[in-house]
Amino acid sequence: MIRISEAEAVVMEVLWERHPLSADEVITRLPGGNEWAEATVKTLLNRLLNKGAIRADKDGRRYLYSPLVQRDAWLLEESSSLIERLFDGRVAPLVAHFSLHQRLSRDDVAELRKLLEELDDDQH
Repeated sequence: MIRISEAEAVVMEVLWERHPLSADEVITRLPGGNEWAEATVKTLLNRLLNKGAIRADKDGRRYLYSPLVQRDAWLLEESSSLIERLFDGRVAPLVAHFSLHQRLSRDDVAELRKLLEELDDDQH
């Protein structure tokens, strides 16, 4: 899987939301848009191109960028890697950790219960 840095992931989020986009359009859609230097964004786009995470199609004098990596596939890889590194590949200790440190809201707990019930129903 393609390794995407934190800054690259911010650019990818923009492209996952809408594409194709020019570099200028990516810049205007970035959170805190005017805080991002144009050269920095172009460097990130070039890195993503070189990694094969995005493609660039020539449109006159500019390029339009589109993602090649699907967001769901990237999220699965990133979350699996995190769980493997920190919790020996097990999800339950991750949830227990967040519960212990009061990082789960009532809505989170309700959503987890619903997911567990759906999993339980699927297994029967």
